[in-house]
Amino acid sequence: MPQSFALALLALAFAAGSARAGQDTPATDSTAIGTPVAAHAAVYRDDGLEALRPALAHDSYALSPGPRPYLHRFALTPSFGKLGAERLYMMRVAYYPNSWLGYEGELGHVPSQAVDAIVHRLNIVLRHPLSGRLQPYVNAGYGMTIVLPGRSVNADAVTKNMLALGGGLELYIRDDLALRAEMRRNTVFGSQANGEGLVAYDYAEQTLGLEFYRFIQP
Repeated sequence: MPQSFALALLALAFAAGSARAGQDTPATDSTAIGTPVAAHAAVYRDDGLEALRPALAHDSYALSPGPRPYLHRFALTPSFGKLGAERLYMMRVAYYPNSWLGYEGELGHVPSQAVDAIVHRLNIVLRHPLSGRLQPYVNAGYGMTIVLPGRSVNADAVTKNMLALGGGLELYIRDDLALRAEMRRNTVFGSQANGEGLVAYDYAEQTLGLEFYRFIQP
């Protein structure tokens, strides 16, 4: 999985490079060239539909100029990947109270033949917004994992504390949509077999998801 994840990051970088030429050239807008029009005049796309964002009427995948705006943005990210050797399905919800800091909640499911696990975490996301489609970030979180033994295991559910540290890369497809790839190191704290002392178990986590952005009026 680490090799396939590295290939995914390379694909993101390649796609961003090929898209940069289109990004650096301002989107063509008939309202910005030629005879001035009224401030509230309707602008229509090539298919005849009225454009809600006139600047993107003829280029749906153009980005607004300048660094990506994160202030007062809400993000929803369905993701899938691996936690250790097991499959991981994750839903993330984030809010950015300013441009460089975000708060994120996660709920994940790790299905397995013998046992299932539920992962829930609270994270902080730190970034320096850049111009362009590629946006790196780092994050750290605390949460819990609940292991639910299956019918083949005669045991009760077990809850363990978890710390997570990692980072990722976003590739913006348009202003409100990005492809998000992430890698983390998770540390789960458990007790020794004799019940004395703690043991830390490390698990690698790799996920890939689509991130949907919306502005929230303050």
